[in-house]
Amino acid sequence: EIVFARTTPEQKLSIVNAFQNRDNVVAVTGDGVNDAPALKAADVGVAVVSGSDVAMEAADLVLMGNFDSIVGGIRLGRLVFQNLQKVIAYLLPAGSWSEIWPVIMNTYLGVPLPLSSFLMIIICCFTDLSPCLSLIMEKEEFDLLTLPPRNHKKDHLINLKIYTQAYFFIGVMETVIAHSMFFLYMWKYAHIPARDLFLAFEKYSDGFHGYTQDELNHFNAVGQGVYFVTVVILQWGNLLSVRNKRLSILQADPIRPKRRNPWIVAGAILAFLIAIFVTEVRGIQRLFGTASVPVEFWLIPLPLALGILFMDEIRKLLVRTFPKGPLAKIAW
Repeated sequence: EIVFARTTPEQKLSIVNAFQNRDNVVAVTGDGVNDAPALKAADVGVAVVSGSDVAMEAADLVLMGNFDSIVGGIRLGRLVFQNLQKVIAYLLPAGSWSEIWPVIMNTYLGVPLPLSSFLMIIICCFTDLSPCLSLIMEKEEFDLLTLPPRNHKKDHLINLKIYTQAYFFIGVMETVIAHSMFFLYMWKYAHIPARDLFLAFEKYSDGFHGYTQDELNHFNAVGQGVYFVTVVILQWGNLLSVRNKRLSILQADPIRPKRRNPWIVAGAILAFLIAIFVTEVRGIQRLFGTASVPVEFWLIPLPLALGILFMDEIRKLLVRTFPKGPLAKIAW
């Protein structure tokens, strides 16, 4: 720490410029006329309401209380930043990764479209909305003031580590499971094995495996509903895992007072109700081509969602056990 005493306005401005030239983000507090140049030049100028009019005019923020509120503001700012990262990490696996692969499977491998564009929109705009909003209400995992200042040029809101976690870990598991459920339905109810669906392309039409076009369309609509319901339920496991970057759910569950977040449960229930509404209401089925999902395909994804949570728990355990290991280096 360095203390400067009896500095002139020019010297205060020079100090601010010196830090900025070293790529530091500078915050300046002041209340007098002499502080105005430094307040104006700083990245964040903070004046107090009891200070001079010139200082308040030059500042970016005016504190209505005392300087102690700055500490609380920094803590909340870091909490918001981390919670936004958790929201992004939650949305990416289902909102993009698990939606682009059905299109790839259909376009390049000839598989009947496992997820309709309407159900993709429902995932992005409805079933994922309430759970991700609940993550905004998360409390801090640890004392965020112990973290070093963030490098504003490198430490962005979204980074390669988040992409890796969302796409290549959680996203891969959700996509593989959802497609497996789609193929399982087609095999069990339509008696069409997965190998016949690959490279089907235009062969998936009237006469395919002895079915009419209407029957094939019905099987595909139900299969799309199965894929959709599977993704919605698998996101419950992702929701519980993404709450903590390092801590186990046994250390920080959403029930106990320290990290209690009742909105998590409410968000998951609302997403489930939306899924029921979209797939089971007759009017929606006629209007958007959805179909009722067999009961077992509402139940099978439940333990699989716990499996996703369990896999992420193993990842966190390895990161905590080997903090300097290769897995810890790419952990978000």
